[in-house]
Amino acid sequence: MITRSRLLVHRAVLVCLFSWLLSACAGTPLVAPLVTGTTEPQTVELVDTPFFPQRRYQCGPAALATALRASGVAVDADALTEWIYLPERKGSLQLELIAAARRFERVPYVLPKSLSPLLAEIRAGRPVIVLQNLGLRRWPYWHYAVVVGFDAERDRLVLRSGTTRRKIVKASRFVRTWQRAHSWALVMLRPSELPADPDHDRYVQAVAGLEATGHIDAATTAYRTALGHWPQSRIARLGLGNTYYLGGDLLSAAEQFKVVVQNSPGTVVPRNNLAQVMAELHCTDAAMEQIEVALANPDNNPELRQMLNKTRDSILAWQAKSELRDCPL
Repeated sequence: MITRSRLLVHRAVLVCLFSWLLSACAGTPLVAPLVTGTTEPQTVELVDTPFFPQRRYQCGPAALATALRASGVAVDADALTEWIYLPERKGSLQLELIAAARRFERVPYVLPKSLSPLLAEIRAGRPVIVLQNLGLRRWPYWHYAVVVGFDAERDRLVLRSGTTRRKIVKASRFVRTWQRAHSWALVMLRPSELPADPDHDRYVQAVAGLEATGHIDAATTAYRTALGHWPQSRIARLGLGNTYYLGGDLLSAAEQFKVVVQNSPGTVVPRNNLAQVMAELHCTDAAMEQIEVALANPDNNPELRQMLNKTRDSILAWQAKSELRDCPL
């Protein structure tokens, strides 16, 4: 039984409500000036980013269409509404935006909760979807916008927001509204792209979502992208082996699982997967050796042991069909 990593997504109840309310909060600004003191560009604006004026309560489809179109997907807000707009909530949950992005074989990458990664994506040429609370913590008004630029010297950002194509917002005000929405930001990556400041766990989890939802070709490319940057990543290599298997390329799947097992002999899941693929390639004796080693691991919990026993039963079934077949490994 081939096993795969699961992407667990927290389903935060955050809906997009149309509002033009911007509350003025007293106190010290929550953000340092945008000037970084580096040689990186201090003024960037992605002027060619498309704009979809939102309809009432539908900032989610407008923001997602903006980011997807900028990443090369031919889609508009109306086409997305049926997938991500929830009439009972008069808005869209983040989970719906992420799921819809996968439909178009994009890697929806949630950025770390700080301004620096967001600016890095703008410098890399990618607009960033953000969630804001334009009201108060006690009386929130949720709103999706797309950051398309910043001017560090003037300490301001440029957004596609609501019905305004080029909304200029002071950085301190933006960060207040953004932090009240837990600093959630999302960027659309092609499977061949990494984020500007890549984080291994965040990226591989995002790719695992593609794999789990059946977008095998896109996930394969994205796992290869991950291994190009993190060649020692056991999780990315395991994921690549899974996608090869799901795509019917058993020899390539076996090759990837072998590398993981060789580099991490005590890992049980890659050995289980290798055993299953070996059996299907009619290498049943070698498969049985692998599964017996996995079963002998004293750290196996009952659920894992049950999975391994199912794989062992599968190998026994393949043995009956493999007597006249050669093992290609």
